[in-house]
Amino acid sequence: MGVGSRHDGGAGGGGRDTGGGRGDGAGDDAGALLRARLRRADEQIETPPGLWDRVKGPGTGPVPWAVAPPRRRPYAVVLAVAAAVAAVLLGVWWLVRPGPVAVRPAGPPRTVKIDVYNSERACRTGRSLECALRLARDPRTAYAARGNAAGRVWHGDEVTARCVVTDGLLIRDEAGVTSTRWYLVTSGQGVRGWLPGVRTRNTREVPECADDMP
Repeated sequence: MGVGSRHDGGAGGGGRDTGGGRGDGAGDDAGALLRARLRRADEQIETPPGLWDRVKGPGTGPVPWAVAPPRRRPYAVVLAVAAAVAAVLLGVWWLVRPGPVAVRPAGPPRTVKIDVYNSERACRTGRSLECALRLARDPRTAYAARGNAAGRVWHGDEVTARCVVTDGLLIRDEAGVTSTRWYLVTSGQGVRGWLPGVRTRNTREVPECADDMP
């Protein structure tokens, strides 16, 4: 019985209260001491020089907002398509291009100066109608035919020959000289017509007339 009284009595209860009081005081002191040490240690910590620059480093700045690419305008697209088509056409032309073509210089055709010749000595001076020589309209029509006269020239006149036909009407002059050559000439007065080959003693080369020459 005596043991039981000591276990449940005031002495036992007092022991628990005293022990509890000692435990709470010690814990508060230890916590305050620990916090003081941590605060003091935190205040003593120094940041190494250049640390933030090394941490930040290149490319660590804020990421810029993505910018949407500019929309192509319609005319820019049209120009691009036109350039592509032109390139294709140029390539096709390069593959199928014709051979070299002779390019003739622009300007009037080459002409040759020739002199009018009259086989009759009496008509080598003066400019009478009896001594006039006819320029024909057509080298393949009768020389003396009515309506086949384009103009007149005289012995010694210088005319400009553009071309010659070699299969014209055969003409015989007063001295018996014959020729089928006819020169397409322009007189000093601007008259254009065909001069029979027997009415000149030309020694210069004159180009032949084209087949479609009127």
